[in-house]
Amino acid sequence: MVTAIILAGGVGSRVGADRPKQFVEVLDKPVLAYTIEIFESHPEVDAIEVVCHKSWKDYLNDMITKYGYKKVKWVADGGDTFQDSVMSGVNNLKNKIGGDDYVLVQYGAAPFTSEKIVTDVIRVMKEKGSAVTATPCYQLMGSKDGDVSKTWVDRDLYTQIACPYGFRYDYLLGVYERAEEQGLIEKIEPHTTSLMYALGDELNLAYGDQTNIKITTKEDFDMFEGYVLMKQRKMM
Repeated sequence: MVTAIILAGGVGSRVGADRPKQFVEVLDKPVLAYTIEIFESHPEVDAIEVVCHKSWKDYLNDMITKYGYKKVKWVADGGDTFQDSVMSGVNNLKNKIGGDDYVLVQYGAAPFTSEKIVTDVIRVMKEKGSAVTATPCYQLMGSKDGDVSKTWVDRDLYTQIACPYGFRYDYLLGVYERAEEQGLIEKIEPHTTSLMYALGDELNLAYGDQTNIKITTKEDFDMFEGYVLMKQRKMM
């Protein structure tokens, strides 16, 4: 069984909107709806859990009804931090899925993710127990030394890591148990992958591409609107 945990607990203050960025509407549909649909339509995803900002749970439930999502089985409360929200979602699945089942972790404000990316994360996750989306660094990469750059770094030695992350469920439980035992939860932000690095675990790399960005700024909304319109034109 594969369950997608979609994180929609943040406030998204950097975009300057009157609501969390995952609930901002693009072409009359919330960003979160587009993200849910990535997994709702994927044939290898069996269930969805949304970790939602407490003040927006009624809005979320109305949205689930409006768009008729069949795979959304559970809604968990969002936390004050990314790690709190992930742990809320992970713990809420106890006694609902088995340790040998799989979970995907996705940002609610990451609606660009393609079916190809999800499919490859699932493939690597099932082969190796965990996986992350990894995109090559295509731009020249240089150091940041104040207002100047003094040297370049070999971009082929680095990769850009994004969601979805994929894990065998008992492994992910173990990551957070070990992190709590070592006092890392409050020190390491903002990603599950950051905890894995801190614990000395390796990240297994799956396919990624440059379109798979998380909405962070106002300009990202414009990019996503263009992306949706492009996809609509291709379907005509």
